[in-house]
Amino acid sequence: MLNNQTILITGGTGSFGKKCIEMIFESFQPKKIIIFSRDEFKQSQVKLLFQKKLKESQMARLSFFLGDVRDQNRLYRAFNGVDYVIHAAAMKQVPACEYNPTEAIYTNIHGAMNVIDAAIDQGVKKVVALSTDKAVNPINLYGATKLTSDKLFVSANGYLKQEGPIFSVVRYGNVAGSRGSVIPFFTKLIETGADALPITDYEMTRFWITLEEGVQLVFKALEESKGGETYISKIPSFKIIDLAEAMAPTLLTKEIGIREGEKIHEVMITMDDSRNTYEYDKHYIIYPNFEWWDFDKCFTPGGKQIECGFEYSSGKNSEWLDVKALREKIKQLEMGF
Repeated sequence: MLNNQTILITGGTGSFGKKCIEMIFESFQPKKIIIFSRDEFKQSQVKLLFQKKLKESQMARLSFFLGDVRDQNRLYRAFNGVDYVIHAAAMKQVPACEYNPTEAIYTNIHGAMNVIDAAIDQGVKKVVALSTDKAVNPINLYGATKLTSDKLFVSANGYLKQEGPIFSVVRYGNVAGSRGSVIPFFTKLIETGADALPITDYEMTRFWITLEEGVQLVFKALEESKGGETYISKIPSFKIIDLAEAMAPTLLTKEIGIREGEKIHEVMITMDDSRNTYEYDKHYIIYPNFEWWDFDKCFTPGGKQIECGFEYSSGKNSEWLDVKALREKIKQLEMGF
């Protein structure tokens, strides 16, 4: 699929981007991988990292392009000759988005519009945009901007006729072990001798997905998407209180109250979306509900329509990780690097 193809990753210096680079080189022979991001220091760090991890011939196919998704002209230059785009660039920190709403809008919404326009005009084959559980029934500005971004990428397929890029979305929650997630946070507290682990709410649950699983879902979207799909992995849930016990069984926990913009449970599929959702062996697909979407041409075979009213929530999941299972998962976990 990606052999002899040029792939561009926006925001590619984060945990996802670095894992994606690694897995592309493990499975494919790309013509080129372009990392498009605005932080030259992070780009230099990633370059040094992969000079140690990759062969010289692979490093020759990895390039770095400074730019911001807010800058449409820069995107047009970067997308020239690109076959596939993985759009990972975003403002992601909930408090930062709450206190800097216009900045989040410029990056997450205007940036998405720029990516769509550049992909169409530069003849990109496919674009996969990363979404988040926070875009589902959003209660914070970050979620609202990502919901808008998702809608833009899905609707972009309606602009096109026979030619042009295929746009799809991949949705998942916080990645286990990624920077800024709860496991590295707990790990740091344990290592620095904390006498208790803070829990925002004892009822809180989350989905468990690894960086590798997140990248694999993107690969699936790149391979089979026909336009407008939203892909969601079928993954287990866990309780935050069980995670704390798995990581530090001798430490106390302290309930500190929910933070601004935080949810008790992650939701990936709403009851309203269930009527357009199909279940596959390892994932779900939410299909568009537009007149331009053709079921016969665009439906991926093998799916079974889920029951109307179904909600895919970490608090209502059928698969759970208990304390013992979490302990084993953590041992195998590759932290975001």
